[in-house]
Amino acid sequence: MLLFIFDMDDVLYRYDWRVRMARMTELTGLSFEELRARWWHDEGEIAAEAGAWTSGAAYLRAFTAAIGVTVDEGEWIAARRSGMTPIAESIEATARAAELGQVTLLTNNGALLGHHLPVVAPELVPIFGEHLFSTSHYGARKPDPAVFSAVLERYGVEADQAFFADDLPENIAGAASVGISTHLFSDGAAMHRAIEDFAASQA
Repeated sequence: MLLFIFDMDDVLYRYDWRVRMARMTELTGLSFEELRARWWHDEGEIAAEAGAWTSGAAYLRAFTAAIGVTVDEGEWIAARRSGMTPIAESIEATARAAELGQVTLLTNNGALLGHHLPVVAPELVPIFGEHLFSTSHYGARKPDPAVFSAVLERYGVEADQAFFADDLPENIAGAASVGISTHLFSDGAAMHRAIEDFAASQA
């Protein structure tokens, strides 16, 4: 079985964090600088991406405690979705990958977003089904090689049968370090070609 692993933000969706943070400012009354100082750092969001909180409810409690403002779960999700625009050509490429093997998502995010991925990324559901995961699910975040090894173990696939696409060179390096074939994303058409080339190399 071939396994195709895809990043989400700036690969399958254009992600404008400024739109999201503007929405969060409206919800909380806190500036971007305040939000970043209270949550978006190593002990907050980055820890969440590595699985510090294993459920959406635990994540939201930690987030609320850190920023000192109660945010409704639905509003949090809507704010995240507000910054996302699907890249049609990329999503079409994943559909082709699904014809060639198993597809799965691997996005650096915490358990709350992980739980709501079908809501924030509905365009992926017909292609990926239940195979939508944040790194928090695996207890490590990209570019840590451990998260890529955990994905391979979950699917029972050897590294040489796996393909990974991401827009960040450090994440590409992390996957390559365990033997996964990689593609540094530039556009959907190039990713589609890389998918076809990888599948052909495994035929």
